[in-house]
Amino acid sequence: MIRFLTAGESHGPSLTAILEGMPAGLPLSSADIDADLARRQQGFGSGGRMKIERDHARITAGVMAGKTTGGPIAFVVENLDHVKWRERDIAPMTIPRPGHADLTGAVKYGYRELRLALERASARETTMRVAVGAACRKLLAEFGILAGGYVVSIGEVSTEGIGQVGQVGKVEGVDYLERFRAAEASDVRCYDPATAERMREAIRQIMQAKDTLGGVIECVALNVPPGLGSHVHWDRRLSARIAAAVMSIHAMKGVEIGDGFAETLRPGTHVQDQLMVEDGEIRQTSNHAGGLEGGITNGAPIVVRAALKPIATTLTPLQSVDLATGAPAATQYERSDFCQVPRAVPIVEAMLCIVLADALLEKLGGDSIDEMRPRFEALRRLRLDALRMDNTPWRFGYD
Repeated sequence: MIRFLTAGESHGPSLTAILEGMPAGLPLSSADIDADLARRQQGFGSGGRMKIERDHARITAGVMAGKTTGGPIAFVVENLDHVKWRERDIAPMTIPRPGHADLTGAVKYGYRELRLALERASARETTMRVAVGAACRKLLAEFGILAGGYVVSIGEVSTEGIGQVGQVGKVEGVDYLERFRAAEASDVRCYDPATAERMREAIRQIMQAKDTLGGVIECVALNVPPGLGSHVHWDRRLSARIAAAVMSIHAMKGVEIGDGFAETLRPGTHVQDQLMVEDGEIRQTSNHAGGLEGGITNGAPIVVRAALKPIATTLTPLQSVDLATGAPAATQYERSDFCQVPRAVPIVEAMLCIVLADALLEKLGGDSIDEMRPRFEALRRLRLDALRMDNTPWRFGYD
């Protein structure tokens, strides 16, 4: 249902995205997009590029009179830094940086200049993912679905309990909205003030050491109805689609849903979300599964954790090879962040919103918001009276 493409280079004239599959009648403006673009540019540990750019999304197609038309939506963001590169002779780049797409891009496409890979592989591309995600966020909000995120660790500094077995289950009932609010008030996007200060200090130290730090982001979607996704095909499992989307983000090295890897450390009876009935509604007693069972949403908050490695561009040179001469060479510094983790929170949110919007449209169908609303209200809920069991014997019936 939802498809999108991005185009553009890090220092090219502009970045472009085309979003297809959005229903008609959704109120949408550049202001809706710019709010998330601004969030992407904020975070302690950012490099100098964010002091140059003032990202603004110009909508050039698919929205008329303030509402989506059902046609493809086009977004354009100008690169203000392009003016410095437009008439400039660019020095050859022949020393690949370990951990980047410099070398692999040259192998893949036969480049004779490594910057061709750098320009497209740059995380500047995520600007347009955030733009697309903001539009999808607006669609989800029409049905009461909210998504937010926060940083749970930077380097060795983490919020209390992160990484412990059953952490998601233990925090069932936590005020996620308050976590979102507190994280947005923090320049490291951590909801806990004491931990946030220790994260800042870790980033300060890594800047002095001319190095970089990674970390872990937790992203949560609230009020997602049960029944999105499917268990019947591998590529329709919503857990797989979320994981693939998040893993596509630059520098991402790991994704877990719910308690994820921690569940491997406990017996099965300790990690399943047991069920109870309250006023006719079926509820989970915990949320170890992170809102997904069998690749299908179960009505609990969707909890996704994303692990970002430290950025590979470091002020301290790394050992490499000059591909033009074959001689050993040290890497040359390209302007970058010291710690991208706080800035990556809106990017993870965006990818989650895109996947959830796609799953919602897949479930509801409809070409307009007005068609989708009654279908949403008619969705089967986790209630005994909506899940009537025949309670009679039956046979497979195959010949």
